Amino acid sequence: MHPYLHAQAFPDKPAYIMASSREALTYAELDQQSNQAAHLLRSLGIESGDHLALFVENSLQFMVIVWACQRAGVIFTTISTHLKREEVAYIADNCQARIFIGSQKLREVSTSVKPMLPSVEHFYMVGSEGDGFVSWEQSRQGFPTAPIADEARGLPMLYSSGTTGRPKGILPQFEAGVPITEMNPLWSAMTAAFQYNQQTVYLSPAPLYHASPLANNMMVVAAGGTSIIMEKFDAEQCLALIDQHKVTHGQWVPIMFVRMLKLDSAVKDKYRMDTLRMAIHSAAPCPVDIKQQMIDWWGEVIVEFYSSTEAIGATMLNTQQWLAHRGSVGFPVGCMLHILDETDNELPTGEIGRVYFSSDNPPFEYFNCDEKSTVAYSAQGYATVGDMGYVDEEGYLYLTDRADFMIISGGVNIYPQEIENLLITHERVADVAVFGLPDTEFGESVKAVVQRYHSDDALTEETLAEELAGFCRQHLSNVKCPRSFDFVEELPRFDNGKLYKKGLREAYLRG
Repeated sequence: MHPYLHAQAFPDKPAYIMASSREALTYAELDQQSNQAAHLLRSLGIESGDHLALFVENSLQFMVIVWACQRAGVIFTTISTHLKREEVAYIADNCQARIFIGSQKLREVSTSVKPMLPSVEHFYMVGSEGDGFVSWEQSRQGFPTAPIADEARGLPMLYSSGTTGRPKGILPQFEAGVPITEMNPLWSAMTAAFQYNQQTVYLSPAPLYHASPLANNMMVVAAGGTSIIMEKFDAEQCLALIDQHKVTHGQWVPIMFVRMLKLDSAVKDKYRMDTLRMAIHSAAPCPVDIKQQMIDWWGEVIVEFYSSTEAIGATMLNTQQWLAHRGSVGFPVGCMLHILDETDNELPTGEIGRVYFSSDNPPFEYFNCDEKSTVAYSAQGYATVGDMGYVDEEGYLYLTDRADFMIISGGVNIYPQEIENLLITHERVADVAVFGLPDTEFGESVKAVVQRYHSDDALTEETLAEELAGFCRQHLSNVKCPRSFDFVEELPRFDNGKLYKKGLREAYLRG
């Protein structure tokens, strides 16, 4: 369905509620404001198929803008609020945006990128104006609340997080004139799989500019539910919100599970989790021990969903399936899995190779990046995003790591994810990154960089390194055990939960 239909059926029901401020947007308000915004876009000459760049933090206006684009046939690109001026300017320019929308909270970066975007025609700011920006809210309010005459479905064109190079725009298969009530096939399948409906109360703890939070927040409201949007993830607040709002669904990344599990027992016991029907996790594989602890705590409501912004394919499994296939990220949904070697030959069950998908979906492209689009496909036409893994005899997928992060030490392939999954379970570890560094004898050696769980821990770094090394030797073969440990205040993570290992490793290579 579409939110405008729910606005007619239950206009006063909240579509979105901000977690901390408790500011709410009803279905009637969402319908009216997104219509006004669509009229504003048309008045600026923004037509179906044009591009818009959105650099705004989690807020109600963020959702108004994306629904306006969805109603006006606009291709919208949401930009990470943690990016610096040059990074924001690159994406806004690369996506060929005709309009750029920043915000008062991001004013410094928003205004600094304006001179770097000569091809952008219109600049708006949520929450303010000035410095060459026009107030978004004031401009929108002068327009009709009825729909525009030429409504057509718009789509997101999101950018990869850039873990292995500059971010790449993932070009959707855009078709002009598609009705706004027609959801793309992947979103339709996800809505059915996650059982979103009018009784859904969804908790959104992640930044909206990422693919999965954006999609889920639009799907839930298309289904008639209510979404509680956290301004920023906080482990205890997350539990309090589940209890307070009787949350039925939510979407997390594994590091959020870790943060919640490491809360004191007295804190965790304060809140009830019994309204949860489905706790979805994605973005990165979850360590087996962490997932088991979540199942023991929340019950058999944990659902894993593996896909990518490129939407080349997906796997999924519920708690019961995972317990029978511990460590798996799921069984293919609406697609076929292929594990290929370096020469595009299919590998047998249990052998590690690059993960590819095939389906009836149209092929994707990286926007203005033909070379990278080409290398994403095998000789057979299967598509990959560079993950490594294998399948078991029943066809369930297990991920080992990205191909770019694999360590070759003494001729042995080592996957850092396995070592990270072990170390994160140690009581003194809050976060960890493992990668390879050049070694004259073995080619590469295994390095572990650790964020301590208790910053005031009296244990010296040398003693803790010995403890962690011994912990690894108890559970891993010697070749996989880190040869050295370093300790940092905080590890660099994208807000989608992925470690920024590329930049971390490059810093070590620079000495």
